Formats: sequence, C-alpha cells, structure tokens
Amino acid sequence: MTAGTDLTVRPLLVELFTEELPPKALARLGQAFADGIAQGLAKRGLIAGGAAAPEGYASPRRLAVLLPAVLAQAADKPYSEKLMPVSVGLTAEGQASPALSKKLAAKGLADIDVASLERESDGKNEQLVYRGIARGAVLAAGLQEALDEAIAKLPIPKVMSYQLADGQTTVRFVRPAHSLIALHGEDVVPVTALGLEASRVTRGHRFQAPRDPLTVTAAQDYARDLAEHGKVIASFAERRAQVEQQLRAEAARLGASLGDEADVAPLLDEVTALVEYPTVYVGEFEPAFLEVPQECLILTMRLNQKYFPLFDADGRTLTNRFLIVSNMQLDDPANIVQGNQRVVRPRLADARFFFETDRKATLESRVPALGSIVYHNKLGSQLQRTERVAALAGWVAEAIGADAAAARRAATLAKADLVSSMVGEFPELQGIMGAYYAANDGESAPVVQAIRRQYDIRLDAPVAADTAAGAALFIAERAETLAGIWAIGLQPTGDRDPYGLRRAALGLISAFEQLTAGGQLDVRNARPALTLDALLERAVAGFVPAVVPQDKPAGLVDELRGFVHERVRNQLGQQYERDVIDAVLALQPPLHQVQARVAALAAFRQQPAAESLAAANKRIGNLLKKAENVGAEVDAALLKEPAEQALAAQVRELAPQAQRQAAQGDFAAALTTLAGAREAVDTFFNDVMVMAQDPAVRNNRLALLAQLHGLMNQVADLGRLA
Repeated sequence: MTAGTDLTVRPLLVELFTEELPPKALARLGQAFADGIAQGLAKRGLIAGGAAAPEGYASPRRLAVLLPAVLAQAADKPYSEKLMPVSVGLTAEGQASPALSKKLAAKGLADIDVASLERESDGKNEQLVYRGIARGAVLAAGLQEALDEAIAKLPIPKVMSYQLADGQTTVRFVRPAHSLIALHGEDVVPVTALGLEASRVTRGHRFQAPRDPLTVTAAQDYARDLAEHGKVIASFAERRAQVEQQLRAEAARLGASLGDEADVAPLLDEVTALVEYPTVYVGEFEPAFLEVPQECLILTMRLNQKYFPLFDADGRTLTNRFLIVSNMQLDDPANIVQGNQRVVRPRLADARFFFETDRKATLESRVPALGSIVYHNKLGSQLQRTERVAALAGWVAEAIGADAAAARRAATLAKADLVSSMVGEFPELQGIMGAYYAANDGESAPVVQAIRRQYDIRLDAPVAADTAAGAALFIAERAETLAGIWAIGLQPTGDRDPYGLRRAALGLISAFEQLTAGGQLDVRNARPALTLDALLERAVAGFVPAVVPQDKPAGLVDELRGFVHERVRNQLGQQYERDVIDAVLALQPPLHQVQARVAALAAFRQQPAAESLAAANKRIGNLLKKAENVGAEVDAALLKEPAEQALAAQVRELAPQAQRQAAQGDFAAALTTLAGAREAVDTFFNDVMVMAQDPAVRNNRLALLAQLHGLMNQVADLGRLA
C-alpha cells in the first residue's frame, strides 16, 4: 500500500434540492439517483467491503442517497501493462529504443530503469511489460465522476432548460436545482453539479419549517435532521407507509373501505410523491351527487383531486366521504377540509351536468356522429369500424349459438359514447358510460353488459348464455383490430406495440378459453363453427379490397395465426416445456384444444415409451420427406418380415381406438393407447430394412410407416420431442 493513502471509512450523503419534481416519476428518479451514485463509487473502489446497502431518499423537492461506508480514498492496486515487443523496444545493446523512450515519456515513466521492465511471451513475440502500483481514486474526484454519470443517466421524462443566477449559463435538468449537499461524515466533499457547489445546507418543508436554511451536521444525521427540524420525511418508502397507515386507520374508524386495492396502490404512490409530511383528513360532499354513476365521481376525485374515495365496508358502494392527503399537519384542519370540499363540489357538479345532458339523447342517435371521428386514416372512421365489428360480432354469435341480434346491436352502439360529453371530459369512462346510457335507453341486459365489458383486457369467467353476446363483441373487436392494424403494416416491433395487438391477441386467447369453459366450444369437437382461422378470415375479409388486395388475405391470415400462436406459446411456456408446446402448435390445431393437447403431451412425455416413439416418429418423418408417391394402402401380401407383420397388426388394432379417443378430445388416452405400439416399432426398425431394393416392398413399407406416422401425430408432432 502506498504511503499517504487515506482509508478512512465514513457515511456519505449526496442530496440535490430542486423545485417540485414530477410526481409520477419521483420514485423511479430517486431509485436511479441512488443506484447511479452507489454504482459509480463501487466501480472506483470507494465503497468499503461488506458495507450495507445504500439508502435512497426521494421527496417532492429532493433526490438523495446515504451510503453507510465510503472510503476517503480507494486502495492502491498493482497493475501491469504491455508496452511493445522486446525487438522493437530495446536496441542490440539492451538500451531503450527511441520508440520505447517516447512511450515511457508519454506515460510519465521516463525516469524508470529499462532493466526493471519484465518480459512476457504472448505466443508470438516477447513483450516488454511494466508493473506498477495505481493510486486509488480520491473521493472528491471519484464522487464527481459518479455524480456526473448518475445525473446523465436519470430517467427524466421531460428535460427543462433554465438559466443560472449569472444570467448566462443554461442548465438542463428535470427541474431547476437550488442546492447540493455532499458530506463524508461531517466533511463537505468539494464537488459540483448543475452549476451548484456542494455544501451542507438544504431546506425543509416549504410551509412548516423555519425560513432559514437547514444545516446538516453529519451525513448520518440527514434523515433525522430533516424530520425533526425540517418537517420532511425524506424516505419515499417511509412516507408511503405513513400515508397508507393513516388512510386505513381513518377508513376503519369510519367503518368504510378504500375500495379496490388495484386502484389504491397507484394513487398512493402519486400522493406520496406530492407531500413531504403527510397528514390525512376526512372530507365529504352532498349525498345528492351519489345519483350520478359512481365511476364518474370516483374518477373525478382520484384523477383530478388526488382524493381517496371511501366505500361501504363491502368495497363496492361509494359513500359521500373521501380522504385528503395533506402536506400540512395542523391542530385545526378545518380550513384545509372546507377548502378541499369547496374545490371538489364544482367537479362533481360538472359530472352531474354531463350525465344529465348526455341522457337527453339516445346512444342510437349518436351513432352517425362516429362518421366524423377518424379511427385511422388508412382504415376509415369509427363509424366504418363499427359496421365491420357489428358484422363480425353477428357471425361470431351465430357460430357459438348466441343471440346474433344482441351482439350486432351491442357492436353498433359500443362506440357511441365517444361523442358524449362525459367521455369527452373523461376518456377513461369509455364503455362504462355507454352501458349506463344504454340502460337508460331501455336496451336489453345482454347489450348493456356487452358494452360495459368491451374494454376488458381479457375474459376471466366462463361464458354463459347471458354473457355470450358480450363475448361475441369482445372477440369481434379484437379480431378486427388485429386484421386492420396488421394489414396496414403497423405490427408490434420489439417492445413497441402502440395499437395493443399483443393485448388483443391475448384477449382472443382468453375468449377461446372461456368459451370452452362455458361449453360453447367443446374439446371433443375439432371442427366447430368458430375457429381461429375462420375468425381471422372473416376479419380480414372486412378489409378487402379497400385495404387488403384480393390476392393477399390468405397470407395475412397465416401471419396473424402465427402471431396469436406465439402469444399462446409464451403464455403456456410458464407451465410447460417449449418443445411440448411447439409439438402441439406444429399441427395448427383448433385454438380451444391447444391447452388440453399440451397438458396431455406433457404427461405422456413422462411415460417410458415417449422417448422411443418420438425418435421413431422423427425418423419416419425424414424417410417420408424423401419418398415419392407413397401409397395410402398397405398390401398385406407384401409384408414378408415378422417385424413388419407385427407392426401392421399393431397399427390395425390401435388405430380405431386411438382415433376415437382423439376425436372425443381425450388426448391423454389417445397418447397412452399409442404407447402400446412401442415394442412393435422398436422391433421393426431393428429388423426391417425400410428402403428395400424391391420398389414394391419399399413402397409398401413406406405406406405402413405413413399410416403409423398419421396415427402417432393425431395429438402433436411427436418428432419434435426427439
């Protein structure tokens, strides 16, 4: 170790104090800032061995990180460097050549004794090697580099440009920064960032802390000093936990609930990013507003005001109370509560006005106005799309034995709420408001439900008679989306899928699953009226010839089938081995049979006969690919060898049973029956020369193998398991 190396270990604090940061990005920015600095210091050897993990902080006006054990200087490290071949670097007398002298001078090694250089062979030449000690990075320099790198890599959603106090220097960052802290223990580390020089000064709560700047005495005291003297809880996680605890305590005190947890979590993250010292208060509004569909009121409170609506204990029925997460802790919060109640009342009044106004016109009367809304400039208007979906939904309904008229009616009305005042104000309520307006117009229950569920990501319950029309609309809309968007060349690329085609494909897969679960599709029926291919063909036909040329539909259907099958492959890949799934999909079976076939094949693979039969199947497939004009019938008179006679007998015996089982959807039984042929198959390939010289004998044996191949591949392409 070089004399003078400072291996002092102390906590290190770095904080950037800024204007209010974007709330939806705060947690991500805080984590990236902490990770970036920690990784930068670790890369430079400045993190002490065995140190605890860094602690990141993120509040509305600051990003910070505390690293528990950081060295004042990294340890020195020995290093070696190849300079040049000996033949180039040394003269015949063993002195440094001009080339070597120049290189040593450039590296600051002009004074070393050439004789101290070591020699190593690289397999081709003998090289001159210098071995030395590299001084460890000093904290100030290492932190400066790490800080610059961390700031440059922050996932900033939108960069701002602003001028520093000198009126000349322009800085680009997520928000204007006002101060920088860099403390190693109690000592300020002299670094800079965004035009700021490091100090030990920050600021506390905008309203509840003293106006004077807050001085942090030591790195390890940062969070405590902010909480006690600055009224700021710096830790995002700690602040979130406090908000959640207060929300749940208030809800419990009132005998209420916060509603669906899936809706609570993202709002909890957002309000945590808006407050530094959270306190929860209870507000309320007039019960008369509850006559408006509760989805409207909930969205208004959550989206616009960041309130937490309160529900009955069942979590479904909205009450006229809500919770406010305030940034002010007051003994008497009356002004805060009353102010928030005054603010929310006009919002709720707007929602009531939109709802009452919209109900004065029927959904049906709004349909023509869809002609003025462009769906896509290459695919026409929303009205044209509605007409395509309605025709397709009617066909799907007929195919599954549902009410085709209800399906077409639902599809015709499904997008009409896009021209309503409520959806114009709150696009998130598409479909939900349409269902309310359809019910108000006296539409049937299946039509109302179909409109309400049209935007579901997937069908998550077995399709019953009263939901079949909705399933038809759900399927038709996704098939039309896939066909149209794919036809104009906007397929997903990498992680980009702006039109949600992957989601549409997964929705179709869920629909086939739930139609099977509900009995509209039967795994025993391999040729139902509704198949994936038939659906895609109908969907593509809706774009011929305006979008899809007359000679292109078949190719487009093939591409779309492959796209859906890839989603099936990925979905089932969480449960089953990939080659099992590929073996089933190779036959392009009906979509509603895929999972049953895969499950049966996965179980069959565990049987002793599976490996042998898979290898034989692959061998047969290779033989048949090379053969020409293989006959369909086997001539018993040409079966001379006992092994081929035994195999032919086995095929005759097993074929009817295995075919019947497969046709009945009992794929596991069909594969088990097939396993009975293992011994005969093995013996055949051991004892019989398939490619006999006699053409008649050869073709007869190939015909026998073709029959066996067809029998083996009723459920899946077994050769893919070999």
